[in-house]
Amino acid sequence: MDNLTLTRVDRLFDNLLLLTYITLAMLSLICLYAASAGKFPERINKSIRDFSPMVTQYAFGGLFSGMLIFYGRSGSWIVSWPFYLLILGVIFGNETIRDRVQRLLYNVGMLFVGLFAYVVLIVPILLGKMGALIFVGSGILALIIILIFIRALAFAVPRFIELHQRSLMLTVGLIFSLFNGLYFANLIPPIPLSLKDIGVFHSVVRFEDKSYQLTYEKGEWWEFYKKSDTTIHGKSGGTIFCFAKVFAPTTIATDIYHVWEYYDEDKGQWVQLARVSYPIIGGGDGGYRGYSYIQGNRDGAWRCSVETERGQVLGRESFVIDLQGTEGEFTTRRE
Repeated sequence: MDNLTLTRVDRLFDNLLLLTYITLAMLSLICLYAASAGKFPERINKSIRDFSPMVTQYAFGGLFSGMLIFYGRSGSWIVSWPFYLLILGVIFGNETIRDRVQRLLYNVGMLFVGLFAYVVLIVPILLGKMGALIFVGSGILALIIILIFIRALAFAVPRFIELHQRSLMLTVGLIFSLFNGLYFANLIPPIPLSLKDIGVFHSVVRFEDKSYQLTYEKGEWWEFYKKSDTTIHGKSGGTIFCFAKVFAPTTIATDIYHVWEYYDEDKGQWVQLARVSYPIIGGGDGGYRGYSYIQGNRDGAWRCSVETERGQVLGRESFVIDLQGTEGEFTTRRE
């Protein structure tokens, strides 16, 4: 359901829904611990204590479902798998946790992960800028919000929070450090950007109506899903194109980089041949279209990655160059 309703990171409805999840999670946790300490009138105290864990689980489930959807659309799962594993781990923990009252550190840590992930998503949209300073500033804002929440929790159950204060600060500090470490290691997807499409082609032609004609080798009869080249056949020195569509929110204008690499079997590693940039402007649902090209004069495995200026990978397309092979029948599609 979330995958159908959450469509754009800059849409008001999507953000109101995610903010509702965060607010519900905070209020339900405060109510849970206050009810556990008998702070409410006796006639409703038990009902609040029994009902709050269900609200908390629902709110966390919706929040992390949304984070997985938006971040999953933004980056490459192969590159950003540690971050996705973190989100999936929290989702799993939310569904399997027992006796939530006794799991204060886990609850606060889970809330901070979701809050941090959302704040670093929405702040670049509000400011219309991306980059390391924006990320660090967003993280500090999330840190301030979680500390205010802990103070509110302390107001409801002061003795309980006092007993766990040091552990709470340590948990929050570790999560803050983890997020920053993942970001500067380029393991967090480049939210709020997302890759809509990428492919390798024999030619890319741009027409006056701003549409593109993409030419590639037709696949076998059963390869009905093929929409780009997976193997480039032809003479040495032929031109190879990488075409990509990148979605950015309306407020964002930034540079995108195409990184061309080939696999050097002697060295056992990928070697960069070129890094080509072009500016994109946000707003279109289909994504901003752009392309780059190289002269393919080397047999073997290749790939074209779409990255941000910092090197965060939105996605990549792998292909093979076979200079001795015979070109098949060509077909085209319009974008």
